Amino acid sequence: MSSPTSAPSAPAKLPRIVAASLVGTTIEWYDFFLYGSAAALVFNKLFFPDSDPLVGTLLAFVTYAAGFAARPLGALVFGHFGDRLGRKRLLVLSLLLMGGATFAIGLLPTHAAVGTAAPVLLTVLRLVQGFALGGEWGGAVLLVSEHGDARRRGFWAAWPQTGAPAGQLLATGVLSLLTALLSDAAFTDWGWRIPFLLSGVLVLVGLWIRLSVDESPVFKEALARAESHGDRATEKLPLVSVLRHHWREVLIAMGARMAENISYYLITAFILVYATTAADVSRQTALNAVLIGSAVHFAVIPAWGALSDRVGRRPVYLFGAIGIGLWIFPFFSLIDTGSFGLLILAVAVGLTLNGAMYAPQAAFFAEMFATRVRYSGASIGAQFASVAAGAPAPLIATALFAEYDSATPIALYMIAAALVTVVAVAVARETRQRDLGEIGAGDLRDASPDPAAKAVTS
Repeated sequence: MSSPTSAPSAPAKLPRIVAASLVGTTIEWYDFFLYGSAAALVFNKLFFPDSDPLVGTLLAFVTYAAGFAARPLGALVFGHFGDRLGRKRLLVLSLLLMGGATFAIGLLPTHAAVGTAAPVLLTVLRLVQGFALGGEWGGAVLLVSEHGDARRRGFWAAWPQTGAPAGQLLATGVLSLLTALLSDAAFTDWGWRIPFLLSGVLVLVGLWIRLSVDESPVFKEALARAESHGDRATEKLPLVSVLRHHWREVLIAMGARMAENISYYLITAFILVYATTAADVSRQTALNAVLIGSAVHFAVIPAWGALSDRVGRRPVYLFGAIGIGLWIFPFFSLIDTGSFGLLILAVAVGLTLNGAMYAPQAAFFAEMFATRVRYSGASIGAQFASVAAGAPAPLIATALFAEYDSATPIALYMIAAALVTVVAVAVARETRQRDLGEIGAGDLRDASPDPAAKAVTS
């Protein structure tokens, strides 16, 4: 029997916890993805006007990648204090930082007004965005994972993951609407600022919802247990404990993220460059395809999460990794046709396969680590991988395309990432149905690979 202290939240309470995490992650990803889309569409002209168009796009993606560079630092700082002070406080702070930086981007002067100071300021604000997002993901998924029970944890923890496609949907939708209503000149002159300024309103809504939820019961139990045994000081540096006891899980998490992270940014960010350049598709058409694909992504993530509760995290994750490796050549072939319908098919199938990795990821990573280091462990594994995966993905893809004028090298790059993920997940232990309140520092090292061995019964 589960102990009373580790019992899940009441059914009526859990949807509110899920909503608080989902709204916050949606806003944060809206802010983050908005920058990526703007980098592909207008930032090359506004902040790097003296460059060749493709070189300007590369420079815009360099500032885009800078946000990823700050994510590991955010993971370290937010993970440290999240494991010591709780999940809720840090989630409120991450939302404020992200929203403030995005709103400020909407007020930035361009290169024409202040010269080289413009791209410098843009990069600084992008670093703040990345720092905030580095701490956001771990806290959001843990708040839900630690409120729920093992039997449906994959389903409930997948909902904060839908914040990524929801944010992409919102960012792409706003940009698509503006490009449809405004002329190219008006959009480039002032219209691009509107989506960034809109972030200020969204942050107020997110804060109102997040401040209304309770701290994770699993964290409160672990903190109380540590204090009762007089060992609260033992986790003053959660990072040290993570690297000492969970280094294997950190490496597995990093490897598992490679195919998921790279495929997502190729499908949603680089496509805006490739489709408009190689296939001569209009900017509006490419945005609309990503918009529809993001809606499909949002719908399939909870389904994949629920399936991981039935068959395990690893089988679902492996299906997505193998699938995206097989799909990448057809993906580019469909885009090359220039057909809007086939472009939608390419993006929708790609994001569906991505969802098979992204959906179980929240529960999978949370179940790898002990409670007092879980925020640090999950965040470090996820965000350090993003530096090697999502950060350079659009940059590498754009550089390969500029060098070879072909999608083949880009597809091979994606297949290599898929192979890394397959190996990482294949050597991982199945984590389904573990009791998060009872995982200790040494439990995972000695755990049986049989998920039933750690099952929670009621």
